[in-house]
Amino acid sequence: MRKLVAIHQPNFLPWLGFFDKLARADVLVLLDDVQFPRTSKGTWINRVKMLVSGKSAWITVPIVRAAGSEQPINEVLIDDAQPWRRKALRTIEHNYRRSPFFEETFALVEELLSGGERIAELNERNLRTVARSIGLDEGKLVRSSELDASGQSTDLLISLTRAVGGTAYMPGGDAYRYQEDGKFAEHGLELLPQDFVHPTYEQSVSPFEAGLSIVVALMSCGFEGTAELVAIARRSRAASPS
Repeated sequence: MRKLVAIHQPNFLPWLGFFDKLARADVLVLLDDVQFPRTSKGTWINRVKMLVSGKSAWITVPIVRAAGSEQPINEVLIDDAQPWRRKALRTIEHNYRRSPFFEETFALVEELLSGGERIAELNERNLRTVARSIGLDEGKLVRSSELDASGQSTDLLISLTRAVGGTAYMPGGDAYRYQEDGKFAEHGLELLPQDFVHPTYEQSVSPFEAGLSIVVALMSCGFEGTAELVAIARRSRAASPS
């Protein structure tokens, strides 16, 4: 029997595509023990785009960077010396209070922006919370740091897939940039690309802005509507010619 495995860094309140991956996979490995990317601007691990004043803008979780050292994602601390939680909550409330499902979902957003000393801890908790709220199985989520796996790049992906008993691996849309496809076949693993088709929904801007945080979908469509967006993406892919 096929066991499909996806692997993804634990991102901050990510887009619908992440939850589509969770819905499709049998196991989704949170890649939490690789090096946090060295960039001054931040990554999807600690920031995400939402609509602010009618335009896409970053909502960022400030982090404490250890000077001159390499840190795995699960050791990176959140910089709570900055009032980012209050600022982010105020920004979301100001920009989404007239959204159709603001009253239904704002309490969840308050929960998502609270607690957690480390970015991986905050993100994993939020991924599980959102997954439950839209009817997805949070039990599919496992941490790479708790698995017996090794290697770099493609070798690590193969090792992680095999560590959870996978027979197939689901690469994302940009996997061609770094992934050595032939190695998966050498290890008897099938490749099943995600091929995510982004569904559209009513937003406060035109044209539709894809790739925004799932918070935007929740505010616009509510819990049931967001669950349906994930289902629509799966149906669209199934209906596409192979």
